[in-house]
Amino acid sequence: MFKLCVLISSLLLAMQLGKALEFQDCGSKTGKFTQVTIEGCDTTKAECVLRRNTNVSITIDFALAETASAVKTVVHGKILGIEMPFPLNNPNACLNSGLKCPLEKNEAYRYTATLPVLKSYPKVSVLVKWELQDQNSVDIVCVEIPAKIQ
Repeated sequence: MFKLCVLISSLLLAMQLGKALEFQDCGSKTGKFTQVTIEGCDTTKAECVLRRNTNVSITIDFALAETASAVKTVVHGKILGIEMPFPLNNPNACLNSGLKCPLEKNEAYRYTATLPVLKSYPKVSVLVKWELQDQNSVDIVCVEIPAKIQ
């Protein structure tokens, strides 16, 4: 009986450990993200907790395969399969985000931004879709971030 309890406990622990946060590519076309960092996010959990009435800093490191003369940021939250836009204070990724446009191909870049998590947002699980788009609205990188608004 003791061995069975140990086996079940081990399996449950392994299942919990397997739920680490994963950032998924959601359609990057001309670039590839190499690292995503979200301030205050516990990556050992399955979702990143976004606290209402705060600002969350995000950093995306990426490599670029084509030149981009301009870069804009587009952020959506997917709730029950429906995408809703997140308003940004600065959608121009070439201003105050660590990027200096034009971006050259075969180079690595670091983008930083702040996402306001408004008090009016409902307390729900959400899949955040973060896109950096070029001058033709083509996704340079697209990252999906599992999150929970609290």
